[in-house]
Amino acid sequence: MAGLLATSSALAACGDSPNDPNKGGQKATVLNVGMPNGPQTENQNPFLTTSAAAKSGYRWALYEPLMMWNPVKPSDPMKPWLATAAKWNTNYTSVVVTVRDNATWSDGQKVTADDVAFTYKLLRDNEAINSGGVPITDATVSGSDVTITFKASQYVSQQKAIAQIPIVPKHVWEKVSDPKGELNKQPVGSGPYTLKSFTPQTATLSVRDKGYWQTLPQVKELRYTSYNDNNAQTTALANGESEWSFVFIPNVKTVFIDKDAANHKIWAPPVLGIHGLYINTTKAPFNDPKLRVAMGMVINRDDIFNTAEAGYFHPLVKSVTGLPSPAGDVFVSDEYKGKDYKVDVEGAKTLLTGAGYKLDGTTLKDPSGKPVTITLTDPAGWSDYQTSLEIVKSNLAQIGIAATVDKANQDAWFKNVEAGEFDATFRWTDGGSTPYDIYRTIMDGDQLKPIGTASPAANFGRFDNKDATAALRAYQNATDDATRKTALATLQKIFVEQAPMIPVGADNIGAAYSAKQWTGWPDDANPYGAAQPTQANALDVILHLKPAGS
Repeated sequence: MAGLLATSSALAACGDSPNDPNKGGQKATVLNVGMPNGPQTENQNPFLTTSAAAKSGYRWALYEPLMMWNPVKPSDPMKPWLATAAKWNTNYTSVVVTVRDNATWSDGQKVTADDVAFTYKLLRDNEAINSGGVPITDATVSGSDVTITFKASQYVSQQKAIAQIPIVPKHVWEKVSDPKGELNKQPVGSGPYTLKSFTPQTATLSVRDKGYWQTLPQVKELRYTSYNDNNAQTTALANGESEWSFVFIPNVKTVFIDKDAANHKIWAPPVLGIHGLYINTTKAPFNDPKLRVAMGMVINRDDIFNTAEAGYFHPLVKSVTGLPSPAGDVFVSDEYKGKDYKVDVEGAKTLLTGAGYKLDGTTLKDPSGKPVTITLTDPAGWSDYQTSLEIVKSNLAQIGIAATVDKANQDAWFKNVEAGEFDATFRWTDGGSTPYDIYRTIMDGDQLKPIGTASPAANFGRFDNKDATAALRAYQNATDDATRKTALATLQKIFVEQAPMIPVGADNIGAAYSAKQWTGWPDDANPYGAAQPTQANALDVILHLKPAGS
């Protein structure tokens, strides 16, 4: 998200880190991972997104999900992991998972179907640790099979249901009286690593010597360092002290890549989540779809991508459907295949003139004769969004819309956006395995609230379209692909023709990394998984790594 922002370009000189554990001509054994989260409190609770283990990413080296999902190619089949198979019923309200019989916990006990069922019932009974909001009804065991049932269809959130829940040992967690408050200082997991040591700055993990169900990783030790801020994290990446991170780096070529051009890499593949300009559709004249469409026609997305996002961080969204490529390509309806955004100032003027607007010199006047003005707002510290707003301001001036940029207080911004008390703002959508999360965040009428009443989950622009809401529910609950295709085509047509939000860039799920000591990272040639070290598939990345030169 945009909160990972401004980084200074003043960096330490290039060269080997004086603390490099892999120096001396030996093949690498240690991987140094970093995130810019500041000092951490000792907390290895795998369910809490606020724990040190989650924020640094090492919970996924200790604990494992049932299946491994690739957010870069979200429609691909999931890879069996702790489960050898997952079979859904036709309406996706239940799934039968077969638990592998050759996995053990790090304390030597066998991983069983009872452990899996216990984990799901633990989340069902403790809402505070169910961070994905998975609506679990029950989990029952028959041999090595576990049947997990849900209150609603999980078609649009399969990854949350079976690929983003860390499985925990029943014999440890059944003794925990307060799962939310559990610090889990001595974690017992099924992953190939155990916790060796913890300090507020660095957590160190060691590879298990036996009992892991697949070939042990060649990375023998993982060191997760929590740097104070983006600047410190970027400096560590540039001088080789840190080898793997997810952090926004302005002027990335100069401050990171060029420090070791042969080895310093950025890979930022788009996923099915986007960023763009939310417009308050209750405020005249922006309640007019033609005005919103015209605004989208003049926004220079390339300029925003190259200037505000350093040419990589929020990959360019080109399709008029708002779906990023390649993650969203298979979901684009037939009507919009190959139809991309392009800057068309004259076309926007023609559209507005036909809708009763008049360009009086450099001022656009609405059909009532009132000048069209707009306030664009985002938190002051989110530098990429602030730069984006300045570009949008300049773009809108080309069709006579006078924009003002408001550098908001972050807390006030969150409150105002959720309450619908804004004109326009850059913000992100949720993301997932289908376009559902994108369109739900923007157009879901079930999340529609009056101005002044918080709508924290979606529909910040108060878009009111019953057909869009019906199509979202149809897509969510469909039991066949034909129904899903029809519903998705309806959503895309409404999105294109009524422009409730103007998409600009995609979320990325990538990384800055060094190939000096380790090779095998995912990239465009081999996009086997997301590269971000805090994602649920981080262990899959680690297992792909090999010492350079091996």
